[in-house]
Amino acid sequence: MSFAPIAIVGRACLLPGAHTPRELYELAQAGRTALRDAPPGRWRVPDAHVLADSPDDALDRSWTRRGGYVEGFSFDAQGYRVAAGELAGLDPIVHWIVDTGRRALADAGVLGHDAGRTGAVVGNLSLPSSGSARFAERVWLGSLAERVALPPTDPRDRFNSGLPAQLLARALGLGAGAYALDAACASSLYAIENACRALQEHRVDRMLAGAVNHADDLF
Repeated sequence: MSFAPIAIVGRACLLPGAHTPRELYELAQAGRTALRDAPPGRWRVPDAHVLADSPDDALDRSWTRRGGYVEGFSFDAQGYRVAAGELAGLDPIVHWIVDTGRRALADAGVLGHDAGRTGAVVGNLSLPSSGSARFAERVWLGSLAERVALPPTDPRDRFNSGLPAQLLARALGLGAGAYALDAACASSLYAIENACRALQEHRVDRMLAGAVNHADDLF
């Protein structure tokens, strides 16, 4: 071995059909699928406006309602180093990585310990998220009446690429900071590789590494 071995000391996940590593193992062991039709209201437009009859007729349309949807997750904004009000109204992409990061540190038995030399790398597909799409609607819609009628949005959701990683570092007090990368379907693997490299070069003592995706369905 040409480098010092690296130990995985804590794990956490939040996935369709599995909110913990144990649930993910049981889902895979049973051969169950976590794919399902889009939950009611998820698309926010009638199916007929966007659903094609077949893949051959799918130009600028979707040819399936099937997808992987995280359900049953409730974010508790208390107990972080960022005020609850600063986190509560943000896109779920922030809630997911902050909550999962905290659970991974807890699983490692280091939550609340000195995190001065702890950092994070987050793979993040930089597609429009539901939060950034809703913010764009408020900007693009023509009349003031239409904009006022929309639910309130947090303008910070437009920074859906790097902001979630930055808030992860602040919320968990990671002294070595955090950053996001986008390598498409390889994002999580590149995040792990970069985290390993930081450890091998002794720039940090501990790293969180993972990936998140909450792209708006219709993008």
